[in-house]
Amino acid sequence: MPWARSGSGFTQLFDAFVIALVREMPVKAVADLLDVGDDRIWRVVTHYVEAARAEEDFGAVTAVGIDETAARRGHAYITLVHDLEARRLLFACEGRDQGTVAKFVEDLEAHGGDAGSITAACIDMSRSYIAGMGKHLTGAEITFDRFHVVKLANEALEEVRRAEVRTEPVLKRSRWMWLKDKHRWTKTQIAQHHDLSRRRLKTARAFRMKEELRDIFAQVGGRAEAAELLTAWLSWAKRCRLAPFRKLARTLQAHWAGILNGFDSGLTNGGVEAINGLIQAAKARARGYRTTRNFINMAYLVAGQLKHLPVSPYDTTSGAVAN
Repeated sequence: MPWARSGSGFTQLFDAFVIALVREMPVKAVADLLDVGDDRIWRVVTHYVEAARAEEDFGAVTAVGIDETAARRGHAYITLVHDLEARRLLFACEGRDQGTVAKFVEDLEAHGGDAGSITAACIDMSRSYIAGMGKHLTGAEITFDRFHVVKLANEALEEVRRAEVRTEPVLKRSRWMWLKDKHRWTKTQIAQHHDLSRRRLKTARAFRMKEELRDIFAQVGGRAEAAELLTAWLSWAKRCRLAPFRKLARTLQAHWAGILNGFDSGLTNGGVEAINGLIQAAKARARGYRTTRNFINMAYLVAGQLKHLPVSPYDTTSGAVAN
């Protein structure tokens, strides 16, 4: 019938109602509300997400961000590829190895895109993604995400604190103060930092190094100035006698070109992290998904900006209704 999808058992208006609800609520809650099985709701979601993606055109994509996110507790991950200009999710698949880049290229070309048109990519320092880029996106200039670099510095700082707290009990319950943006400290954290910074603590020295690195990425705009300041920072880190920061210095030196590229391209995965936050929030509302396929379809639904989904029955242009 013209008002129902073949084999669905639901009208097209009901399907559109389901999609509108699922974008805001967990599938189980929608199923309970509508008094149908959640498997039937997932079949509606899967059909319309796949149909909408089939209509997508990736021909204008030139800059991508590649990141990973946890699909389930443990070691289940999916790779997410975003269009950095349009700020939308382009592709998601299981795994985080170099083969995921090949799968993205295949999907890109199936949607009218061209791997040769991808001129820039922002990634973390994953060896798998670097290898995948080298094989399948050879024309893309790699930028290592500055947020990932600062994250590595935070991890080095936390490693120093964990080791020192064994001999300096005063550091207990100070973890979040060291890791938090100092401009967002509470009055209690400001007082705590003032007290701890007056002591001869390795953690305080590690904090100063982390903040110096963070300021370079936040305040420097040009590649030449960044190279000069980062070179000085690397020299400091190599001489600091803090093993985690000496290791970090070696890591940054090994990825030098990609780090400096960020000062030219201005690319970051900040928007990617924000979108991943929306995806993880949907997962948290649902308390997880039974299958990775369901998780990926929900990611497309909330972050893919799909243009060919059914129109919500709540949308109206009627002046009478609006009044």
